[in-house]
Amino acid sequence: MSEHPLFDLITYLETIAVAVRRLEEEGDVILRERGQDAFTAKMTEKARLLAGLGEKGRPLAEKVGGESGRAIVRRLDQFSASAGASLRIGSVFFMTALLYPADHKAGEPNDLEAYIGTLREKL
Repeated sequence: MSEHPLFDLITYLETIAVAVRRLEEEGDVILRERGQDAFTAKMTEKARLLAGLGEKGRPLAEKVGGESGRAIVRRLDQFSASAGASLRIGSVFFMTALLYPADHKAGEPNDLEAYIGTLREKL
């Protein structure tokens, strides 16, 4: 742990963002090679990872403190809520679309990566 709580939070979120990208890439390969059921399992894993962001990231966000910390907690809870909703309704499409706005273009950062960039600017 560093002396700067925001740095620790960013490090944690970067780990999650990398894991999400890995799951998406694996899902793309699996869809072609093994079919829809295997792809669904990968997207479910992605959604579960994101659903835990609020709970697991909260202690790090709270260490940031003040209104900034509360705003971070709210944003992490938003990520979690969307992922949780996708799991509740069992929509693979919704799970696949997590973190991607309707106007997302290939090569652009997803919403989590963009949020990490915003947090980095505050360091």
